[in-house]
Amino acid sequence: MREHFLQIENLHVSTDGKEILKGLNLTVGRGEVHVIMGPNGAGKSTLASVLMGHPQYEITAGTITFCGEVINGLRPHERAKLGLFLSFQYPEEIPGITLENFLRTAKSAVKGTQVGLLEFHRELEQKMAQLNMDAQYASRYLNVGFSGGEKKKSEILQMLVLEPKLAILDETDSGLDVDAVRIVSAGVQQFHNEDNSLIIITHHSRITEHLPVHRVHILLDGRIVESGGPELVDEVEQRGFAALNC
Repeated sequence: MREHFLQIENLHVSTDGKEILKGLNLTVGRGEVHVIMGPNGAGKSTLASVLMGHPQYEITAGTITFCGEVINGLRPHERAKLGLFLSFQYPEEIPGITLENFLRTAKSAVKGTQVGLLEFHRELEQKMAQLNMDAQYASRYLNVGFSGGEKKKSEILQMLVLEPKLAILDETDSGLDVDAVRIVSAGVQQFHNEDNSLIIITHHSRITEHLPVHRVHILLDGRIVESGGPELVDEVEQRGFAALNC
C-alpha cells in the first residue's frame, strides 16, 4: 500500500461568503499521479489555491493532511518548505527580478541554505535545455514578455528546480500547441518518480496522454463525484461531464 502523501477530508471552503468546496475528499499516495477534471466553476482552481494556503479562501470545515501534518493553518511559504508546489493557471509577470534570481532565491528559501551562484547557473541551464527553453530567458524579468507557452514552461522549470514532494499543476496544458504540450509533458515525466506525487488539473486529456495516471477524479459543484482509472479521461472526452452518472 502506498504511503498517503496528501489526505483531504470533508473539506468545506468559502470566499466572500460563498461556499465553493462542499465536503471534498481526496487521498493521494506517494508516487501517484492524480488527474482532476471538471467544468468551469466546479472548484478546481479553488482547490489548488486552498492547498497552497491562499488567504482569500477560508476553510470552514475539514482537514488537509500532508506528510502526516495537518496544514490548515500554515502559510504558503511554510507549505512550500514542506514540499508543496503549485503551477499557476495564469502565471504573473514580475518586472525587476530575473527568472534566474527568482529561482535561486526560491530554492535557497525552500532548502534553508544559500545555493551557490555558479552551481545553480549550471543546473538551470541544463533544466532549461530539457524544456527547449532559450538560455537567455534566465536573464529576463520573470514572465515579462514571455509567450503563453514560455510562461507555462517557466512554471514547469520552477517545479524541476524546486523538486517538491507534491506538485499541483493547474491547467498547465491550457493555451499550448501540440509541440509545447509534448515538451511540458516530458518535463513533468522527468520530474515524476516514486518519491513524489502529482495532481494535474485539466479540462482535457492532452497532457495525460504522455503520463502514467493512477486515478482520475471528476469535480462538480465543489465535490468529487466520481473517481476511476485512466479510462475515465476517455469517457469524459467522449461523453462530456453532464453524461456521467454523477
